[in-house]
Amino acid sequence: MATFPVVDLSLVNGEERVATLEKINDACENWGFFELVNHGISTELLDIVEKMTKDHYKKTMEQRFKEMVAAKGLDAVQSEIHDLDWESTFFLRHLPSSNISEVPDLEEDYRKTMKEFAVELEKLAEKLLDLLCENLGLEKGYLKKVFYGSKGPNFGTKVSNYPPCPKPDLIKGLRAHSDAGGIILLFQDDKVSGLQLLKDGDWVDVPPMHHSIVINLGDQIEVITNGKYKSVMHRVIAQSDGTRMSIASFYNPGDDAFISPAPAVLEKKTEDAPTYPKFVFDDYMKLYSGLKFQAKEPRFEAMKAKESTLVATA
Repeated sequence: MATFPVVDLSLVNGEERVATLEKINDACENWGFFELVNHGISTELLDIVEKMTKDHYKKTMEQRFKEMVAAKGLDAVQSEIHDLDWESTFFLRHLPSSNISEVPDLEEDYRKTMKEFAVELEKLAEKLLDLLCENLGLEKGYLKKVFYGSKGPNFGTKVSNYPPCPKPDLIKGLRAHSDAGGIILLFQDDKVSGLQLLKDGDWVDVPPMHHSIVINLGDQIEVITNGKYKSVMHRVIAQSDGTRMSIASFYNPGDDAFISPAPAVLEKKTEDAPTYPKFVFDDYMKLYSGLKFQAKEPRFEAMKAKESTLVATA
């Protein structure tokens, strides 16, 4: 099995730029995931985010989770659970408008820190989108422009904790799925593992690394690149000891963004290669919401079936 791709992002600014871009390209084509080190977000900020997130869970969410487990009898299940994830989560929206001031139970310092973190992640996401453009032969800013729609991209964060699970063989931390959106930036626990991706039919661990940011591609990148880059199935395995922290930020197209394979990519495709569908992002999300834990291919086929009516009105 090939080694999980780890990219030192600082090298794109020097004489190893070409080799670093090639490493990113290979990861996007063959893994759908890679891990970034020296990504430009300060280790001090990451340490503060981690401490505050773990403190917040212990103070306001841990007891609620235990009560939910007891109410549903999950600590005594005897057969596999297929419709529930062993996770405690809350969501923050950053763009097109922030809801951080409205999310209950967050201390003011934590709100301020998560706003600061979101600004840094947004910059990193846009930098990565331009590196993908460079690798794909697209003009700089192409992906950001496509994502923009009329009101700008959707950008939000899912803050998750995966507590110790008494039956990790019967309950998944998070069931297998591919992500619907654009580019995902994950700051994960560096001590408690659990994240896995599906590669060549095998589940592969995404290694916990201190101060790294894990990047994975969503379905929209696969569509825009007409399948050159892949969104892949991934899951979280519950652990019997240790609480795993996961802060996943999703840089997605705007609701009314029109998604289609990039013309420059289509020019290079072979005649027998299929062409991915064209659609409005919000239409895809409505479909995805009910089919998240199923394969992506039927979603693409369903959007393809709608395409003729979209093209007529676009």
